[in-house]
Amino acid sequence: MQRSGAVCGIVAPMLAFTCILIAIATYPAFSWTNNALSDLGVVPGVTGPVFNFGLYASGLLVFNFAVFGLYNYLGGRLVGKTGALVFATAGVALMGIGFAPENMRPYHYLFSVAFFVLLPIALLIITVVFALERWARMAWFTLAVAVVTALPWVLYFAFHYVPGVAIPEAVSAFAGSVWAEALSYKMVKATSQAKPP
Repeated sequence: MQRSGAVCGIVAPMLAFTCILIAIATYPAFSWTNNALSDLGVVPGVTGPVFNFGLYASGLLVFNFAVFGLYNYLGGRLVGKTGALVFATAGVALMGIGFAPENMRPYHYLFSVAFFVLLPIALLIITVVFALERWARMAWFTLAVAVVTALPWVLYFAFHYVPGVAIPEAVSAFAGSVWAEALSYKMVKATSQAKPP
């Protein structure tokens, strides 16, 4: 189960960003500075369905990664289980963003806020797990990613450096994706080494 969860963690970011880039490519009017990524979800034609499918499906994969991968990998500590469950909740929120596009108010807004708030919180909790297990490199790496997922939003609300939110959304999501990919590969490697010869 842990291996299948780890594979979900590898596939989820690839699927999400592939669908986002396809959606952007099919909508030339999209602006990184003036739009939100979610604006793509209400564009008619192929753009909206591709974008929404990508977020919903990748959110489902993130949920499986957290429940079947992280929950087991982070060990028996309560803080580890808590971190995995918070990450799973972020996956549910991501599914919600795809299921409820911008024109489904206030649900879309609530799911979006939940995802971008829960992601750094989950990473901070998981940082504590790695620190307690004395996995220093993963602890520092996870802490750095947690900061990067939150910082674009802190700067956005403090200085409003762009009119739209596509840039902070993309930076935050990409940072979380890098972390998920790195840890997923580590988890796959661990399950491969654990198999009997």
